[in-house]
Amino acid sequence: MTLELDAVLEALAEPTRRDIFERIVVRPRRVGDLASELPITRPAVSHHVRVLRDAGLVEDNDGAVQARAEALPMVRMYFDRLWLEVSLGDTWLRQRRTEMLDFGL
Repeated sequence: MTLELDAVLEALAEPTRRDIFERIVVRPRRVGDLASELPITRPAVSHHVRVLRDAGLVEDNDGAVQARAEALPMVRMYFDRLWLEVSLGDTWLRQRRTEMLDFGL
């Protein structure tokens, strides 16, 4: 399965899905157990788990929903890159582009 950043971010943008993902990162759980821990119905939990599964964030493991860690480095790299760009600012980016043009890149 190819993970796409847009799908991962979209899935985690919803607070209930984020809550579910954070819970199963700590320990895999069955949908029924998640439903008993959350203020939503079991069908709603199933829907949110399906969205997380479609995004590649979770998988089923012997009836329990388990987090897949493969997406986390991709998300971290995205935010690390944004953090670097915002901390360096436009001046650095303009300088870098000028240097690349000077070298014919």
